[in-house]
Amino acid sequence: MPKIKKGQTNHQPKDRSKEKKKEHPTEKAQLHPRNRHRARYNFKLLITSCPELADFVKPNVHGDESIDFADPVAVKLLNKALLKQYYNIENWDIPEGYLCPPIPGRADYIHHIAELLGAYNFGKIPQGQHIRCLDIGVGANCVYPIIGTKEYGWSFVGTEIDQQAIESANLIIAANPFLQEKVVCRLQTKAADIFKGIIQEEEYFDLSICNPPFHASAEAADAATLRKLSNLQQQKVTEVTKNFGGQNMELWCEGGEEAFVREMVRQSRQFATSCFWFSSLISKQTHLKKVYEALTKAGATEVKTIPMGQGNKTSRIVAWSFLSKEQQAAWRELRWNSKPVKEEATKEDW
Repeated sequence: MPKIKKGQTNHQPKDRSKEKKKEHPTEKAQLHPRNRHRARYNFKLLITSCPELADFVKPNVHGDESIDFADPVAVKLLNKALLKQYYNIENWDIPEGYLCPPIPGRADYIHHIAELLGAYNFGKIPQGQHIRCLDIGVGANCVYPIIGTKEYGWSFVGTEIDQQAIESANLIIAANPFLQEKVVCRLQTKAADIFKGIIQEEEYFDLSICNPPFHASAEAADAATLRKLSNLQQQKVTEVTKNFGGQNMELWCEGGEEAFVREMVRQSRQFATSCFWFSSLISKQTHLKKVYEALTKAGATEVKTIPMGQGNKTSRIVAWSFLSKEQQAAWRELRWNSKPVKEEATKEDW
């Protein structure tokens, strides 16, 4: 063994060039089987859809092509490329600082909620423009309507309390003709109301979806962002830069996710026969107990909890309905299995 001189150690630095490249699964098996994003990102393909993305694609520590997910510009361009490549969306953009959501997770929600509709239609997912979805908090990005329209042909009403977010979503709709006949946005002028002022008299939705604000305060939202950035960069980060963006009203509300969804449940009771399935994403398992209690109190006739997973993150959809078995059967016949759809149907029919 060679003699070690003063100041040296017998611990030599690793020759990383000889390390075996990390092997990844060919598919993200935890995503829904119909999710277009089960495979790893094909950056060569995505760059053909969005050439600007090329400047942000570099090998990561494992030698795989990737982007810096702590960089909001890179994340935004990745979304732009995904939406163009897989959903034929042109000229997608959002104002600086607004939420830029992960596309695979949003697609999973749409596919799982479609599966739920199908389970109540003898296994056949209702498709077409007459199937109407209410998106509570459509955001400046308009992502849920994009995916739902492309995958199932549904029509959407997106709601927002933020005028600039509505304007941004409308620009996306205007830039993509296939969205124009199927997606409209409505401004909620009273922030305390979720459905009132949005669902009109004798208006029916087959489902409603929501990605609620998670945090209970701006400080909690910032602290979570710092933890996420520190994990991504593998070093302590002390300055908040929202890589996925998000305005205050998108990220937090008083009481956080649990309080928001409980209030949504309470208000949904008033529109019990206007929507077949109400639903919301629930990010934290511990929030479920209070949400279930609210659903029992509201008198929901059916409650479904649908697990979802993406990477190391787990979440779930909670869906609820107030319709009886007889009302469900009438809904199926009048809205899902009649051609043309009987627009003259009234609440008495349910």
